[in-house]
Amino acid sequence: MKTAADSPTIRSAPLRVPAFRRFVLANLISVTGSAMAPLALAYSVIEQGGGAGALGVVLAMNTVPTVVFLLIGGVLADRMSRSRILFLGNLLAAAAQGALAATVGTGHASTTSIALCGFASGTAVAFTRPAAQGAVGQIIPAEHLQQANALLRLPSNAVKVLGPVVGGLVVATAGPAWALAWDALTFAVAALLLRGLRLDAPPTAHSALDDLRAGWRGFWSRTWLWTYTAAGTVLVAAWLAGFQLLGPLVAAEGYGGARDWGLVQASFASGLLVGTLVCLRWKPYRLLTVAVVASSVLAVPLFAMGRGLPLPFVLAAALLAGIGLDVAIVAWTTAFQHHVPQAEQGRMSAFNSVGELLAIPLGYLITALASDVWDNRTILVACAGLVVAAAALNLCVRDVYRVNRPADAV
Repeated sequence: MKTAADSPTIRSAPLRVPAFRRFVLANLISVTGSAMAPLALAYSVIEQGGGAGALGVVLAMNTVPTVVFLLIGGVLADRMSRSRILFLGNLLAAAAQGALAATVGTGHASTTSIALCGFASGTAVAFTRPAAQGAVGQIIPAEHLQQANALLRLPSNAVKVLGPVVGGLVVATAGPAWALAWDALTFAVAALLLRGLRLDAPPTAHSALDDLRAGWRGFWSRTWLWTYTAAGTVLVAAWLAGFQLLGPLVAAEGYGGARDWGLVQASFASGLLVGTLVCLRWKPYRLLTVAVVASSVLAVPLFAMGRGLPLPFVLAAALLAGIGLDVAIVAWTTAFQHHVPQAEQGRMSAFNSVGELLAIPLGYLITALASDVWDNRTILVACAGLVVAAAALNLCVRDVYRVNRPADAV
């Protein structure tokens, strides 16, 4: 298998590696469309007369195939050329979004047709996510992995600040079909760029089922990996329930409504960008410990809103949470790449991502049950407590302190 260690650019910065520049460019182009897609999708449902129920069906159809096929995608990422999987996955996403744009633009869209396109897009994600996780380590040598991970997130986080605003203007002036068409085009361009990576397939001598079984044994044998996944599932569920679901409601009740909530989201997105810049300079030794501690900062804006603190405090808390989350993601990704062999990264990434995806319905279920007993502000404080508790329990795992930066990558 061709790896970064075989490259003559082993001592070069990530952006000096042509394959990594191609990878970053594909990611940047793709994310400019993905940032607009959620808003365009919502208004596509609204335009054809759908309400909350129809939108819920569409969102579910986008998420379910990712959960169902993710483990298959992880196995394939450890058996096939990851660049080929990324090419085909982006091509499938381009076709799905292109078909959706066509049906919406011609006025023939329905909840069923939108949901089917969402199913195809969700399927594409199930295969591209594990492949992308393993591809970085094939392109970039170990000593530059953290910098590479931060550079990958830098354009994504920058686009997150402006993307929804631009998407709103496009949808308002030209209609959702144009935003969806742009999303399809970006996937197609990204597919062509990724096709040129030419990453070799990892060697394997076993059947796909044997690889899946071996992957589960490998996942379970790494205590730090499955405990981080379990804690992360609780943490992400509490964060989604508090920030994404209850945040807008509490903003409407106690703050300035959509205007102030927009400021909170912008502050959080700005924090993500700052966090990326921090990771370009700071290379902590205790990678997994840093990831766990930094993720606990997500509790701060939940607590601030739950206690009804003034808006400036909430904005500062959201900024801090964004910084913490991005530092946690980069530190975790770098730790994963250093401590999981290349040949297993697709499967290990898939098992880890299943927990994250299961957190979506879990978080919303927790909120639905709790809303019958507590008010929204009390639930927010409880969510903040869950975030802190999950991180604290994870820090009680001895193996967390053993997953550090290798000496040759400092």
